[in-house]
Amino acid sequence: MGLWLILPILIPFLSAVATLLAWGQRPFQRAMGVLGTVGLLGAGVMLLDSVWRDGVQTLQVGNWPAPFGITLYADLFSAAMVILAGLIGLAVAVYSLGSMDADRERFGYYAIFHILLMGVCGAFLTGDIFNLYVWFEVMLIASFVLMVLGGERAQLEGGIKYVTLNLMASALFLAAVGILYGVTGTLNMADLAHRLERMSAPGLTTALALMFLVAFGIKAAVFPLFFWLPASYHTPPVAVSALFSGLLTKVGVYALIRVFTRLFVQDVGYTHTLILVIAGLTMITGVLGAVAQTEVRRILSFHIISQIGYMVMGLGMLTPLALGGAIFYIIHHIIVKTNLFLISGIVLHLRGTHQLKNLGGLYRAYPGVSFLFLIPALSLAGLPPLSGFFAKLALVRAGLETGQFAIVAVALGVSLLTLFSMMKIWNEAFWKPSGEDDPPPTRSVPTALWMPTAGLALLTILIGLAAGPLLVFSMRAAEQLLGM
Repeated sequence: MGLWLILPILIPFLSAVATLLAWGQRPFQRAMGVLGTVGLLGAGVMLLDSVWRDGVQTLQVGNWPAPFGITLYADLFSAAMVILAGLIGLAVAVYSLGSMDADRERFGYYAIFHILLMGVCGAFLTGDIFNLYVWFEVMLIASFVLMVLGGERAQLEGGIKYVTLNLMASALFLAAVGILYGVTGTLNMADLAHRLERMSAPGLTTALALMFLVAFGIKAAVFPLFFWLPASYHTPPVAVSALFSGLLTKVGVYALIRVFTRLFVQDVGYTHTLILVIAGLTMITGVLGAVAQTEVRRILSFHIISQIGYMVMGLGMLTPLALGGAIFYIIHHIIVKTNLFLISGIVLHLRGTHQLKNLGGLYRAYPGVSFLFLIPALSLAGLPPLSGFFAKLALVRAGLETGQFAIVAVALGVSLLTLFSMMKIWNEAFWKPSGEDDPPPTRSVPTALWMPTAGLALLTILIGLAAGPLLVFSMRAAEQLLGM
């Protein structure tokens, strides 16, 4: 069983090493880019099956006993996140075959791609708060290289903003870890949970909680710490933007959920009410930013922020249904948001621009592409019977049951504005005439672009049709988080 815990970290690492050893052999690197993600996805499925059948899995690396050694830990939530990392990695790897230029591939794109996946899976599976910091740094280094790979001016400008604010978050995170170790004498999360319960200094515990909230809040791009995201996510190649949009901020949300359900639950009246307020402000500012934009990837970038608010909303209410809804929402959003960025890449391939004023006529020229956009767009807005409707329904129901009517009203209002901004893309890029009497298609969509896009769209539909079983799974994962 310990094998399934280590493989999601080992497989991307070995894939990265293999692609580096094959430097200059582009066909081999492209093959390893896909095969490595297939292996990661398979390992994630086996890990989830093991956790579902046998319960929470732990592994002490090097046989050092807990809490002194490095602990790997997997419950249903973390195992599901590993599967999603493998799924999104596979979709982006296939998409990269048809979209990534040869120069970036030759200069280590696939190796850094797998290093990023290794960091993501390490963050999902660590049971040690210091090693969570280590995996965050692996992710930060790999993501910065991917963002600036190619050396274009816009990439460098976005990369500087991205890495500067994320380094500030890392410094604050490390300082919080140091203080936490100083007052508890341990960094193992399970051991920390017991020791924090017995701490006789509630003010210090709350101060530590706020430090972690700010550090992880920057990583997750919550209000008012999100400015780095819309300034950077639209600058790298579309495949990189899709990978970032699907996974990076969700690691920040995962960390928030992990520490604010296991460690910092001594003063939920203050900390989690603050989280709920932040969730509402994140939704509002994100969607208003999206409404104001006129470039497809900038709109989608601001929507990452607004949708993070829904996930944090579930954490703020801290009930089994609310947490289950948040987990359901994370699963839905990772798939849908990645899909929307991939479709934006198809639009760029067909029309050469992301500016809405320069687009049009795509519905008549490419009805299949238009349909593939409409599915995740309507799901993001929360229309039935797609996945987003059931994710939002669970959160709204949890809010009504706990009497949090203000956040429910915000969530519903933001859904309407999300629909408005998605329809703005639809009207400008797909529905309006192109200005050239809707000329016939002049370019085809490569198989490597439409296959992962269609696959993720199909998954969005299937999640909506199988919302009941997935919500049962999410509720069970939430109960594990709450120790029920």
